Amino acid sequence: MVHSTMEGSLFEPTLYIVKGMCILDNDGNRILAKYYDKNTLPTAKEQKAFEKNLFNKTHRANAEIIMLDGLTCVYKSNVDLFFYVMGSSHENELILQSVLNALYESVSILLRRNVERRVLLENLDSVMLAFDEICDGGVILDSDPTSIVGRAALRTEDVPLGEQTVAQVLHQILNDHIL
Repeated sequence: MVHSTMEGSLFEPTLYIVKGMCILDNDGNRILAKYYDKNTLPTAKEQKAFEKNLFNKTHRANAEIIMLDGLTCVYKSNVDLFFYVMGSSHENELILQSVLNALYESVSILLRRNVERRVLLENLDSVMLAFDEICDGGVILDSDPTSIVGRAALRTEDVPLGEQTVAQVLHQILNDHIL
């Protein structure tokens, strides 16, 4: 099945829906970003310029979607963080919105509803795992926050030392030392 657009050009259906996801702080600086399409914003310099432009266009707006540089971008802000999911210009906004909601709700659960920059940076390893559980190479893997968090929030006591992240090991050492 081939989808047709208003212009009459045809697009093959694809599983590669998400072009990128990012979280920016309230100054427009990158906290975490992943881009999945090598042809869209291939260099870090182009990505940062795009993110700055995206932030400048969205940080005062109360809309939830913007078309920018040929990408459909859905976004959500909370306290001092901005969450973005980008797809191609012909992508279904509702699918992108479901990815954004999964990202935001997963982060919210991981941070115990305390979604702000400082807490996110303290739990960056779990948030990075959530990114990877939601999307791989532009293909949406999961949009259920509960199952995403279940796989991203590894409990250190259940994980062998060799499979723990550095942050988990340090956290466990500090907790053992304090107790």
